[in-house]
Amino acid sequence: MQPDAWRDSDLFRLLVLGVRDYGIFMLDPGGHIVSWNAGAERINGYTAEEIIGRHFSTFYPPEDVQSGKPDWELRVARAEGALEDEGWRVRKDGTRFWANVIITALYGDDGELRGFGKVTRDMTERRRAEQQLTDRRRLLAHLVEAQERERQRIAWDVHDDTIQAMVAVDMRLQLLAGKLPDEYRQAVDQLDSAVRATISRLRNLVFRVRPPGIERQGLRNSLAVYLADTAMVGEIHYSLEREPADDAAITIFRICQEALTNVRKHARASSAAITLSTVDRGFLVRVTDDGVGLPDLDPNAGHFGLIEMRERAEASGGWCTVTAREGGGTVVEFWLPDVRP
Repeated sequence: MQPDAWRDSDLFRLLVLGVRDYGIFMLDPGGHIVSWNAGAERINGYTAEEIIGRHFSTFYPPEDVQSGKPDWELRVARAEGALEDEGWRVRKDGTRFWANVIITALYGDDGELRGFGKVTRDMTERRRAEQQLTDRRRLLAHLVEAQERERQRIAWDVHDDTIQAMVAVDMRLQLLAGKLPDEYRQAVDQLDSAVRATISRLRNLVFRVRPPGIERQGLRNSLAVYLADTAMVGEIHYSLEREPADDAAITIFRICQEALTNVRKHARASSAAITLSTVDRGFLVRVTDDGVGLPDLDPNAGHFGLIEMRERAEASGGWCTVTAREGGGTVVEFWLPDVRP
């Protein structure tokens, strides 16, 4: 070997031995450890003197050793050239950590197997963060589901009890007005008008709490009714390949509802548009307006409406972004997966 090659080989050896974020070591063809670097010592807890010569199954939980997983991994790496796996591994002190492992079969110039290279990375913190995020989304999904059930119950109670009772009062007032002298009829008519106005407001409230049109008339008509209720000029571009399931339809409606509420209250827009299309086996929705934009477009900055839109989308396995529109206005864009087969 030439001097430069010797020097490069030595530098590479020093690099491998000194890396601390990754455990890098060699196995002989039978799976026994023949080299050990600083990262492997930090991750696994063994010094080179303690571990070299032992079988790499030392790092596997008893259940994996019993099932033959270490030997299986070597067979796969030998057959396919390499194997990547994630799973529990065991440190010297007996504690477990979640590891990403790559085993590579190493062959000599003669084609004979010389051993295996093994790279291990401790992914425990990442897995814990992912698990916490999954748990949080699962909890949020349960809360959203419970909220929708409560909204539905309130809407039905108001519709079936309060509104129906007031409709009955309205009918009685009309009958009474027809029997009263003229001097009393005007007062009864005014009372009847107040009752009708209250019924109308309650019906609008019921619609906002739980829009009945989604179950009866579909998502598009419900969005059209709500868009008209905002008193803005609006249009809906609807090109979904199939109707969303009830849960997805409710989520789409709620996010659009919140977006239009922000448009009306904060963006001072005169028009808005809702576009719904099928993208990546899911539903892509864009709500755009011509307003002055929202004062704070950062969903993490404490604006409850923006946070609620994002969390609703994420609870359904999707995403939501809020950006400034070129030429003025705001764009709320979100995607939800179509979970039906």
